[in-house]
Amino acid sequence: MKKLGTVYLVGAGPGDAGLLTLRGAELLQRADVVIYDLLANPDLLRFAPTTAEFISRGKRQDVSQEELNQLMIAKAREGKCVVRLKGGDPYIFGRGGEEAEALAAARIPFEVVPGVSSISAVPNYAGIPLTHRDHTSNFTVFTGHEGEGKTTSSLDFDQIARTTGTKVILMGVTHLHELTQALLARGVSREIPVAIIERGTTGRQRSFAGTLGTIEQLAQKQNIRPPAITIIGDVVKLRDKLNWFERRPLFGQRIVVTRARAQADELARPLRELGAEVIEIPCIKIGPPSQHESFKDALLELGTYEWLVFTSPNGVKAFFDVFFRAHHDLRDIGGARIAAVGPGTAAKLRELHLQVDLMPEEAIGKKIAGAFKKYQNIENVKMCLFRAEFANPDLPQALEELGAIVDDIPVYRTVDGEPNAAVDARLLETSADWITFTSGSTVENFHARFNLPALLKKFPQTKLASIGPETTKALTALQLTPAIEAKEHTMEGLVASVLKAGKQ
Repeated sequence: MKKLGTVYLVGAGPGDAGLLTLRGAELLQRADVVIYDLLANPDLLRFAPTTAEFISRGKRQDVSQEELNQLMIAKAREGKCVVRLKGGDPYIFGRGGEEAEALAAARIPFEVVPGVSSISAVPNYAGIPLTHRDHTSNFTVFTGHEGEGKTTSSLDFDQIARTTGTKVILMGVTHLHELTQALLARGVSREIPVAIIERGTTGRQRSFAGTLGTIEQLAQKQNIRPPAITIIGDVVKLRDKLNWFERRPLFGQRIVVTRARAQADELARPLRELGAEVIEIPCIKIGPPSQHESFKDALLELGTYEWLVFTSPNGVKAFFDVFFRAHHDLRDIGGARIAAVGPGTAAKLRELHLQVDLMPEEAIGKKIAGAFKKYQNIENVKMCLFRAEFANPDLPQALEELGAIVDDIPVYRTVDGEPNAAVDARLLETSADWITFTSGSTVENFHARFNLPALLKKFPQTKLASIGPETTKALTALQLTPAIEAKEHTMEGLVASVLKAGKQ
């Protein structure tokens, strides 16, 4: 008899992917099936294995709660690890209790993983503390959407109106008129401060402050749409002073990162910390070269080279991953000088405590060759380049024109990244303010997946950011011009360029 799987009801948090709990991330990493709500940030799906089955479930789909319950039960009976990813917290206005009851009745093992609730997170990101010693020591939470088919409210508005402190209304945009009128009719002051926050904790957050008497008109004027939270109380006055999230320099900017999944964080993290909403669409994956013979030969001949040349951090990692499988002593690398193209490559070498003798900053073949010429006469000097498979031939040609004897050794290759249908669909539906490219291969693979010129024609506000000349060359081949090219051809330089452009 097949062993039963387990269903995990996991709170995805209110929108910011960084608010997922460690337990939630751990379970996603070993999920066989992920059933996710539309309100759950699709970026969270990157934690799950690419082999997992992804099932989207939301109000736009004709899937009843009963059908969903039976789906979870069926997958668990197949022995699967099922993660039910729910926006916010599973047990707070999320029908998590009903789903847990169905699992318990079917004798399916389950666990509930609490999530950060929008009740506290969204006001926080709008600069509004729900409690404050100088204003209030309590708050009341109620929903403005009690369920499909209900004709009368079970809310005790008399009690809500009498209760002091902050009032938090979840899912109340559709019925904002009825809710505000119910409170006004029971003596709540028209002048009490009110804020309404749309898509809280995300890069598309919008917050507006008014009073109980004006908030309905303000919401209509600003075309506020669900999901949104309404905060009523004196603590709203603190918003101007405490609004940390919306004041970050890249707030409101949606930026696509196309780097390989394992390396994306080096670019995505600083962009997020500056306030950007980052969409990770890994368009490349780093793998071994298709042919290993030349790499093996180069390792055997390391002592014959006068220069070892690395053109990217990927090349450094790929080379030493293989080197340390064959050698146990770093001194076996020999006495060759080491050149690193760009500060990122040099930093990777310094992590291994290797001295970099030459560092051309620009990744352009003739300029790299010029840096060698300035350093020494390289006629008849034997060099080994450790680069990507199918790399641009300009560099070895430029070195050979100066008389160098060059072995161009592929130590890794880039292949198309693994698509995420939900994230790709999100880009095609809403696009982005920036698409960042960090290599020619990210450009080529992104174009193969999305048709970059057509995407820009559909979304003319989208701008392209290039890390350097070689990446720009790939864009130029598509008859496209990046809005910016990083002055320093590193992740830090690319972030700085996007930040500068974002302030203009």
